[in-house]
Amino acid sequence: MDNTLTAGRRLASWVVLAQVAAAVVTGLLFWTGGAAPAVAALAGGLVVAIGNALLALRVFRPPLARGTVTMQRFAFGTLLKWLVVLGGLFLILVRMRLPLVPTLVGAGVATLVNWLALRFDV
Repeated sequence: MDNTLTAGRRLASWVVLAQVAAAVVTGLLFWTGGAAPAVAALAGGLVVAIGNALLALRVFRPPLARGTVTMQRFAFGTLLKWLVVLGGLFLILVRMRLPLVPTLVGAGVATLVNWLALRFDV
């Protein structure tokens, strides 16, 4: 019998791994357009996966805590996730000057994987 903490950790691990796989596949699909679109799509997807991994590490870290502490962990983890995602997208688009569309497609595919995994309770 699984407890919710173990099940949550397993689901979070699966989602992050699926997002990384989706980012790699998206990058390979954009490879036909050249190296820059492929790297942009891969980086966009990986930024979302890293953000979700940080959220999961923050929420599911031991020790078990009361509801208010868990809610604070979730709120801080979500803030951290979005800072990483938005900061990563800024670096990809502004500093590295990679193409916009592949970057957004990579991030969108990784987000879609997250949504599908949580929607269908994989």
